[in-house]
Amino acid sequence: MATTSLSPATTQASSGGVVRKVAYLGYYILINKLPNSRFWGGFNKMRTAYARWMGVMPKGGGGFLEERVYLGGPGKVSMGAGCQINENVFIQGAQIGNDVMIAPGCCLLTRNHGFDRTDIPMTQQGETEEQLVVLEDDVWLGRNVLVMPGVRIGKGSIAAAGAVITKDVEPYSIVGGVPAKLIRKRK
Repeated sequence: MATTSLSPATTQASSGGVVRKVAYLGYYILINKLPNSRFWGGFNKMRTAYARWMGVMPKGGGGFLEERVYLGGPGKVSMGAGCQINENVFIQGAQIGNDVMIAPGCCLLTRNHGFDRTDIPMTQQGETEEQLVVLEDDVWLGRNVLVMPGVRIGKGSIAAAGAVITKDVEPYSIVGGVPAKLIRKRK
């Protein structure tokens, strides 16, 4: 019987995937549940250090990650330096630039439920194709903002609390409402 062996690169890639999955497991079992930094700033530092180890946040980039932040699986979330992510944030998948602020309760989606057919229940129509959200540098999402799949929010933009963002936002815009509309430009 012939045997096959994995090349060193293949072995490292598959073990790296396992390590990342174990890191995410540790994040959700313990690190994600540490109390808010209002109780002790060390909790925040521990979460942020762990996010850096997981490859979500850059090393030495400042910023913080509060408790109960859901991060999509390995490779689905990346953040730039100086990001501030508050509690109870759900990030299914996103490319997040530098110095981005995300207030509590925000939700960044990559998928939606299929609903095009009326001859079968929506529960049986599956999900749409995954589309990452992109937050460019210096974006601020107010409390409870919902960003739909595939949306790009331009540099220096602000989304008012409770906004539902369904379309791309131009740089230096302030948007709000359901669905979000331009309120004014910052420049």
